[in-house]
Amino acid sequence: MQTTRIKGLTIAALGVLFIVPDALLVKITSVEPVVFLFWRGLLLAISFLVISWLRYRSRLTTEIRRCGWKGLFCAGAFGISTLGFVVGMKNTAAGNVLVILNTAPVIAALIAWLVWKETLPWRTWVVILVCVTGATFMAIGEWGKGDPLGLMMAGVAATALAANLNVARSRPDCDMSVMLMFGALLLAIVAAFMGGAEALSARDGFFIGLLCLVFLPTACILIQIGPRYIPAAEVSLMLLLETVLGSFLVWLFLGEVPPDLSLIGGVIVFSALATHGWIEVRRYRRARVAVD
Repeated sequence: MQTTRIKGLTIAALGVLFIVPDALLVKITSVEPVVFLFWRGLLLAISFLVISWLRYRSRLTTEIRRCGWKGLFCAGAFGISTLGFVVGMKNTAAGNVLVILNTAPVIAALIAWLVWKETLPWRTWVVILVCVTGATFMAIGEWGKGDPLGLMMAGVAATALAANLNVARSRPDCDMSVMLMFGALLLAIVAAFMGGAEALSARDGFFIGLLCLVFLPTACILIQIGPRYIPAAEVSLMLLLETVLGSFLVWLFLGEVPPDLSLIGGVIVFSALATHGWIEVRRYRRARVAVD
């Protein structure tokens, strides 16, 4: 059991490390949201297809069928969460979006408890509450700025993410990451009908290609696999690390100096997650010693 938990936490953490450049690369592009969504969806669909084929080859069709209706739900929820994140970022202050997205671990835990009757240990609840508090500190400086549409879409993104990870958690015998290509393709089709199928400049094409062909596919697949080994709430919890590291990258490359509250919140989130990981590693080592 402890080996499985350590594996799940490691997979989720690696996924978060690959998704960290997302905010930076979104900020430095100059395209309209609908154009960004079209290319993000199209390139991700291609990337997911290539990665899934390399992993499963002739067994890919079988693996897709095994996912059933829950796989289709995960695909749709992935597309909706991506739509909510991008539209939210483009229509309101980043702080507003982050505050609402930070509720994803709590939403995931509530869904798991209400629908799947899965409970979390008290130590995980403590870490969730501490991390949500710290992440809220990080974003509070920008709270109140922007369009209400951005706030609503951020809420949609948080709920869709929590639902996706919970449904994936309910079928640990299936690899739901093979369904992500359909969610990304759906996103591209919707954006195309909204007029997003426009050519990109060389500069924007480079950054969007780097994001959607390298960083995001790897991150999304690892994060989607995470619930096979640990609760959805803990996968969502690991995503709060992106708030800290993503803000650091924006500061490093774009010179956006975070306010004091953001620094304090970042320290809280990072410390809580580091402590959580340290405790889990200690429990794993003690379990191994007991077995030996």
